[in-house]
Amino acid sequence: MSVIKVVLAGIMLVAGLSSQAAMAKEWKEIRIATEGTYKPFSYIANGKLTGFDVDIANALCEKMKAKCNIVSQEWDGMIPGVMSGKYDAIVASMSITPERQKKIDFTDKYYATPARFIATKDSDIQETTPASLKGVTVGVQGSTSQATYLEDNFKDTDVKMYKTVDDANMDLANGRIDLVFSDAAILSDWMKSPEGACCKFVGGDVRDEKYFGVGKGVGVRKSDADLRDQFNAAIKAIIADGTFDRINKKYFDFSIK
Repeated sequence: MSVIKVVLAGIMLVAGLSSQAAMAKEWKEIRIATEGTYKPFSYIANGKLTGFDVDIANALCEKMKAKCNIVSQEWDGMIPGVMSGKYDAIVASMSITPERQKKIDFTDKYYATPARFIATKDSDIQETTPASLKGVTVGVQGSTSQATYLEDNFKDTDVKMYKTVDDANMDLANGRIDLVFSDAAILSDWMKSPEGACCKFVGGDVRDEKYFGVGKGVGVRKSDADLRDQFNAAIKAIIADGTFDRINKKYFDFSIK
């Protein structure tokens, strides 16, 4: 290659990198959606959004040196909202699954917990296989990984959809359904409350990457790879400096990392 061609190639490379840098967004302000009805991950206390996911979102934004506006969004509208530009990111304990990855992109996981079943303490249900739950009524939050798992694998079970996990839990406590299926951390927290003292875990941990993915991640638009990468760097940073563990201990008496 001639000297002139080498010089021209170098100029084009520098120009290309400069153009990419110019196109990259600084992300000084980030709009984040969370659910607000998923205690202890996100809920309203004294008129203000709080919870594990909210604290994690704020910690990530602090590492990214970005101003964050965190708002409550109903679960069904999470992915459509971020895809349409209503929000920039989802921090709402959303499982990283192949189905969701067709629509949006995800960061690395920031935590992972199994799904589990709960029943009232006087229930004689012990096994939670599809065969053992034939004819049993199980409550689950609609449009979730847990709901899809039940619909696909428990064909002979009466699966009842609810708007929130809390709604399902209250029907269980009042004897209207036999079981609730949800994230183990959510159910564990509820069973520590006066209302949840009625109930217990039955069966074992349920882990299936096809439905529950490898963990919970921050959701972003596929076009915002730069934002995803910044969130990934921030996730690594809050784990390394102990921020994640401090937030974990604030809400749980076991590690959900």
